[in-house]
Amino acid sequence: MTRLPPTPLDPQPTAEPFSIPSTTTHVHLMGIGGIGLSAFARLLKARGYTVSGCDSAASELTHQLEQEGIAVMVGHAASHLDGVDLLIASEAVEKDHPELEAARRLGIEVRPRMALMDELLRAGPSVGVIGTHGKTTTTSMIAVAMHGADLDPAAFVGGIVPSFGSNARVGQGPFVAEVDESDRGFQRLHCHTAVFLNADDDHVGGPGTVRAVYWESVEEQHEAFRRFVSQAKRVLYCHDWPGLSDFVPEGAERYSYGLTEGADYRAVDVVPDPEGSDFTVLRRGERLGPARVGMPGRHNVQNALAALAVTDLYGGRFEDAAAALGVFGGPRRRWERVGSLNGAIIIDDYAHNAAKVAAVVQAARQTGRRVRIVFQPHRYIRTQQSWPRLAESLMPADEVMLLDIAAASEPPIEGIHSTLIVHRMAEQGHAAVRYIPDRTELLAYLQRTASPGEVIVTVGAGDVWKLGRALAGHPL
Repeated sequence: MTRLPPTPLDPQPTAEPFSIPSTTTHVHLMGIGGIGLSAFARLLKARGYTVSGCDSAASELTHQLEQEGIAVMVGHAASHLDGVDLLIASEAVEKDHPELEAARRLGIEVRPRMALMDELLRAGPSVGVIGTHGKTTTTSMIAVAMHGADLDPAAFVGGIVPSFGSNARVGQGPFVAEVDESDRGFQRLHCHTAVFLNADDDHVGGPGTVRAVYWESVEEQHEAFRRFVSQAKRVLYCHDWPGLSDFVPEGAERYSYGLTEGADYRAVDVVPDPEGSDFTVLRRGERLGPARVGMPGRHNVQNALAALAVTDLYGGRFEDAAAALGVFGGPRRRWERVGSLNGAIIIDDYAHNAAKVAAVVQAARQTGRRVRIVFQPHRYIRTQQSWPRLAESLMPADEVMLLDIAAASEPPIEGIHSTLIVHRMAEQGHAAVRYIPDRTELLAYLQRTASPGEVIVTVGAGDVWKLGRALAGHPL
């Protein structure tokens, strides 16, 4: 990876107003049932705003919001806008959506969701976590470590953090936020500390793909990363990821973390076990102390190290932060232990690109058990671009079962199918890979064959988690 030239970006991300009017009192969120906007709703309510929202269907999240005193409507209608003076909508919402058009006719200010994120990041000391994988886990770890060190963080997380029982935490300390790189507006954000995990090619779809989900090229996406990092006052980046330092401007206040020599914050003496890893943290050669992460995988040592580094940079006591992380099991759907069946452990993970899937398989191998993976590819375009790498990432598993691709509203692409991964793995010599699209058949097979000494991992960003819950005997 080399330094990218500062080529101009498509002006579309800056075409609409971005600041939040100071007169705002009532904020309405379109798509409030999503993991991101529901977190915004909670944080806004805690700041004293009147908050309402709508979504196409009710869900567990919308019911929780209603119990917290936030008005939620099902469907979309102009009547939802009574008394509203700011409407927030993601880039995925069509510009001619009837509710958006009604807001404009009524003179209601309309802003993208990243404008709201920028407002929260600029309001005080803040941490923006960016990268193509590991953001949810690392953001939650930073919040947990800071909380353990009595820094009282506020947090915005793209997943439910069991320690908080929510995807948001209200606090008076630094604001810690997961920043979604699939939303082009992220390059306009300004945070105090940028935590830069990695820069892969996820959410890159090529020319003509849906702008709300995909970048047209790796260069375009990586230039946006460079812009985000350059707008932060301080940058903490992963030393282990080749070329990542090239994104950080010369002269910037920079710190690195990682397992490799030369990192400012370094994990050494790493001792993995089936449940996680013990390690020692050095700060520029000085021993800070021992730490533990209760999730297996080298990537989770890196994630925990980033959390400890950020907490240290904000003045938190290392021992307290390390103690809090040592008992943290991770956010939901990130190496989440669902239950067991016939002595086999059942794990669920949200991993959906090749690097994430490889990390999950490596974590599963660390348990010392026979590794059985149920993988549901996510999106046709992503599968089209990365199926050979997905096949490679799954090769170390003892057994792999493929479901059909989770479309995520994308139309099918001719010739793009889960069997591409199956055939590639078989060609590479994997003797136990199969395509099982019928979930009833797959569930029966796993129930019949699960045995002690195994770990069964459901993997994917679609609804594959339902299979894991069914295996463990839990209601959906």
